[in-house]
Amino acid sequence: MGVLEDLRARRRAVGRVSTSAFDGQQPALLLIPDISGFTRFIEQSGSPQAPFLVADLLEILIEANTLELEVNEIQGDAVLFYRLGPPPTAHELVQQCRRIYLDFQNYLRLVEQDHDSELAAALRALVLTLKIVVHYGRVSVARIREHTKLMGRDVIVAHRLLKNNVAGSEYVLLSEGYTRTQPPAALAAAFSWTRLLPGSTHYEYLGDTPYYYAYLSPLRLLLSTPGTDAAGTPGRSKTLKVRRALPVSAEYALRVVSNFRLRPRWMEGATAVHYDVTKAGRLGTSYKVDIGNGQIDFQTVQVLEDETGRYTYVEKISHYRLFPNALLFYHIEPVTAQACLLTLELRYGHIASDSRLVCFGQLRRLALFLGRSLRQLGELVERR
Repeated sequence: MGVLEDLRARRRAVGRVSTSAFDGQQPALLLIPDISGFTRFIEQSGSPQAPFLVADLLEILIEANTLELEVNEIQGDAVLFYRLGPPPTAHELVQQCRRIYLDFQNYLRLVEQDHDSELAAALRALVLTLKIVVHYGRVSVARIREHTKLMGRDVIVAHRLLKNNVAGSEYVLLSEGYTRTQPPAALAAAFSWTRLLPGSTHYEYLGDTPYYYAYLSPLRLLLSTPGTDAAGTPGRSKTLKVRRALPVSAEYALRVVSNFRLRPRWMEGATAVHYDVTKAGRLGTSYKVDIGNGQIDFQTVQVLEDETGRYTYVEKISHYRLFPNALLFYHIEPVTAQACLLTLELRYGHIASDSRLVCFGQLRRLALFLGRSLRQLGELVERR
């Protein structure tokens, strides 16, 4: 056995390469959501929370997965998804792209609602948005230790398509490799809410590469705005609030609500909390709370104090299926040196159900959950 063959044999002993019976490659969908304005936002925002926000946004992109895509890698401001096998229909693909875009933009709007936040001010001045590249081709899937690596010409094509001749910064781009798999009538129907336009870019070694693209801007009409419900009807804000006076100082109340270890002692239904004790107290720290038969993931986002001594402590809620991309605000207003007013405010982008009955029932349950949690928090601090 030669040196090269020996090296390949050793590598196969650690990881395996999946191959088809023909050319060592498999058909695959490649989908790359890319955050536009990422570099400028990090460099010019001036907010220490900017990197945490971008990390949250990348997580939003991953959570918006409706096509059972696999995450291959995260590359700074983009996520490379893939799915082996036949391509999704044009309708399925468009629904996936719409979900990614709407969840991304709704989360930004939730953060922007905090008018006193330096981070919100930076978002209003330095626009972040999203472009999505879709390609269908053939890839080799290599397992290298615990990592999965996609290889092949079509992986290169998908990455190159991120740099193109499309004007603007929020659109979905479909390669010819994908559009060839779909009937023209199905493509036209799937993009009936916008215009699907032809384009092409010349790449070194690849030559002229044709594609179709459609702007995502019309979807902004569907975004959640203060004072509207999921259908855009005025009069229903996407927030839930409960409030209670506490017989402790604002500083003490902040210490209690930001103490992960105390969560099971006041959060309704909580039985345990899991977190890295070496990171407790840091912004950006994630922790998990066992509630009932499930688990909810939280992440600390920011702590603000204004000139009146009012605190705002914010946490992101992840993997909460019916209320994706929600933020939990703790507004703590000092009343006296030994009393404060605590408001729990949940802001959510949308409810992941088309049933009005389900939405109403879940909002009612969530309001009860917040109310009981706040009551138990009051009882906890009264016993101090």
